[in-house]
Amino acid sequence: MALEWVMLGYAAGAEAIMVLLLTLPGLDGLRKGLIAVTRNLLKPFLSVVPFCLFLLMDIYWKYETRPKCEGDSCTPTEHLRHEKSMMKSQRNALLIAAALVFYWLLYSVTHLVVRIEQLNQRLERLKRSE
Repeated sequence: MALEWVMLGYAAGAEAIMVLLLTLPGLDGLRKGLIAVTRNLLKPFLSVVPFCLFLLMDIYWKYETRPKCEGDSCTPTEHLRHEKSMMKSQRNALLIAAALVFYWLLYSVTHLVVRIEQLNQRLERLKRSE
């Protein structure tokens, strides 16, 4: 299962980098190419959403089927293993949330940047026609 988390981490990282590059000022020369690349990657990155839902169900299943470790019923080693498993599940849930938020941000920022470009082109046409 570690490969799924690595892939989700890479996808979230790529989304974060693209959002950062789209929002940085001073990259006007690269912006058109970056917008084209980002728009082409939005559809493949949409697969992150069902993948995150699958991983969230996996976390839930592990939580529901974990051995109960209450009171004196388990050894310190089992208790430590249980705590470590809970920490991993919480970390993975944060990764899922980050990947979904970054996808939403990337989609929203790309849409806004494209809209701004269209409005700038319209403004230039209006200035030329005057």
